[in-house]
Amino acid sequence: MNITPGPLLGNIQTPADLRKLSKEQLHEVSEELRQFIIDVVSVHGGHFAASLGVVELSVALHYVFNTPYDQLVWDVGHQAYGHKILTGRRDVFYTNRKYHGISGFPKREESPYDTFGVGHSSTSLSAALGMAIASKFKGETDRQHIAVIGDGAMTAGMAFEALNHAGVANANVLFILNDNCMSIDPNVGALKEYLTDITTSPTYNKFRDDVWHLLGKLPVGKRFTRDMASKLEAGIKGVVSGSSNLFESLKLRYFGPIDGHNIIKLVDTLQDLKDIPGPKLLHIVTTKGKGYALAEKDQTTWHAPGLFDKITGEIFKKIPDKPQAPKYQDVFGHTIIELAEQNNTIMGITPAMPSGSSLKYMMEKMPDRAFDVGICEQHAVTLSAGLATQGMRVFCTIYSSFFQRAYDQALHDVAIQKLPVVFCLDRAGLVGEDGPTHHGVYDIAYMRCVPNVVISSPMNEEELRNLMYSSQLSTQQLPFVIRYPRGQGVMPDWRQPFKEIKIGTGRKIRNGKDIAILSLGPVGNFVTEACKNLLVEDLQPAHYDMRFVKPLDETMLHEIFSQYDKVITVEDHAITGGFGSAVLEFMVDHGYTAKVKRLGIPDRIIEHGKPEELHRECGFDAAGIATTVREMLKDKVTVTAI
Repeated sequence: MNITPGPLLGNIQTPADLRKLSKEQLHEVSEELRQFIIDVVSVHGGHFAASLGVVELSVALHYVFNTPYDQLVWDVGHQAYGHKILTGRRDVFYTNRKYHGISGFPKREESPYDTFGVGHSSTSLSAALGMAIASKFKGETDRQHIAVIGDGAMTAGMAFEALNHAGVANANVLFILNDNCMSIDPNVGALKEYLTDITTSPTYNKFRDDVWHLLGKLPVGKRFTRDMASKLEAGIKGVVSGSSNLFESLKLRYFGPIDGHNIIKLVDTLQDLKDIPGPKLLHIVTTKGKGYALAEKDQTTWHAPGLFDKITGEIFKKIPDKPQAPKYQDVFGHTIIELAEQNNTIMGITPAMPSGSSLKYMMEKMPDRAFDVGICEQHAVTLSAGLATQGMRVFCTIYSSFFQRAYDQALHDVAIQKLPVVFCLDRAGLVGEDGPTHHGVYDIAYMRCVPNVVISSPMNEEELRNLMYSSQLSTQQLPFVIRYPRGQGVMPDWRQPFKEIKIGTGRKIRNGKDIAILSLGPVGNFVTEACKNLLVEDLQPAHYDMRFVKPLDETMLHEIFSQYDKVITVEDHAITGGFGSAVLEFMVDHGYTAKVKRLGIPDRIIEHGKPEELHRECGFDAAGIATTVREMLKDKVTVTAI
């Protein structure tokens, strides 16, 4: 489908073209840009509401600042679609998030306008400050550095660390706080309440636009210094706000709040701020999903809705003709409630992913036992540890790629103290279109070296339930990792009675001869399919679902290496340091000499695409597994002459 941009947007290849327009034309550019995003995302998919909310800001930033010389950093990047369209990628925007297409997030190697690669939240302030300090050192006094961060991302500790440093760094940096009360789910915490107080205060808003203009009219001279003017400014703000300003107390010049959808006001304000040196923060108020009524009303659903009819708002969903397996996240969400009804010490924690992890079900049913702590992975883990010291059985559900941010806490606060926190690592493995910043492919490697930790992965939904059940039993007193993938499982009839799985035990799926395939997690289903296809070729590999990578089922491994001299390991994880590496270590430690082939994610960054495309690229889909079996048993494969 050919999507044609509006007449003004159609002539904008770079921000230099945008700057040729009059300020009065920017409203029309914004409307055309918003419509273009709606048209493309409705047909091709992607993140949606976040970019609609910053259309005017995207236009204003590239109109006022000399990008890419002036450095613009977008936090997370969900909201960067308008930025991409304005910076030379309009004609390929339909490839967004598709295999071999452009990334759904800012990416340095994709464009000089993408000054910093992002995907996870709360990095923009530190990155922009680093750029500003470098420019100051190099004498680039005319260079601007701008970071756009949402109020959800501002809750993370890293953002506060950057604010704290920026106030004393004396570098030329502008932080723009995009306040829409949302990340993916509604924001939580005291900062949200603080920002709400600022944006709704009638007295504060009387002064919000003109404080610095007022100072510009005062007689600055020998008896009235700039330092005195700065103190007067702070005093005025303190009086009208009724309380001290958090950002001013950190020595950042604070301006706002202003309407983030008033393009003329945004341009005028940014022009003024260009002339004010040092660290500054501009607070703008926007609506996530602005310009598309349904997205404004239900911002969580429309964060990334998939394909939809832009006229009716119908989100296209495939209607199955038979019962479907649930998503793994929903199995977690419903199972934790079942367990909590049986065990009153169970609690649930998530860092800002109640919908994505499905902890929302427990939060709705048991609000005193399930908590969203905001985009604060480190806090989530140590909070879980604190609860565990008091006898609580905590399920900390967190995306695998987000868990990386709390590694120190998992090691020091949980593992060293042997606290039985259960880490349910959602989105483990290759996640698909979100790409390398979201692939959860390193957790086995970095957790396997930590003492006192159990690491497991279920092959299906029933095993996920049983691992969750086993992890909360009183006999289990160690930190317990359960990793499972994004998306749909394989068992429509998944809600089976709980059964204990003994820690460190696998199971044999099928007997075989000549070669054994050891799988960890849901990729075992690829092995099952591959084995069925190989049977017609008279190749009969044995298949073992190992379930645990720490501790390994050593009894089963002794059986395997005593019987087979050819072994394949399969995992949806980095090969380096992963499950296959653990099996090799066992083999060497016990003097076995089998030929082992490890299938998994090679030692390189895997880009975005549909999961099945990425599994095929990495060679561990059913076809790739079957090919490896044939290669290792090539002396067994007979070729029929034609």
